[in-house]
Amino acid sequence: MATITTRQGDTWDILSKKAYGTEMFMDVLMRANITHRKAVIFPADVVLSVPAIDDATIENTTNLPPWKRTGGQQ
Repeated sequence: MATITTRQGDTWDILSKKAYGTEMFMDVLMRANITHRKAVIFPADVVLSVPAIDDATIENTTNLPPWKRTGGQQ
């Protein structure tokens, strides 16, 4: 499993964007790093696990609100 090291001020959505290219998977990061679930703003040098995203993980986004959809679906 890959890892990501935080920088001072990182948040879950920022880390998701860095790891996956979208904020959509911050819940995946949180589940993989459950001991840090209460973190809102990270300090520097926290090493987090970054699980791989496969097609089974990506849900049908048609039922998601527009701000959480990817790929231009609206």
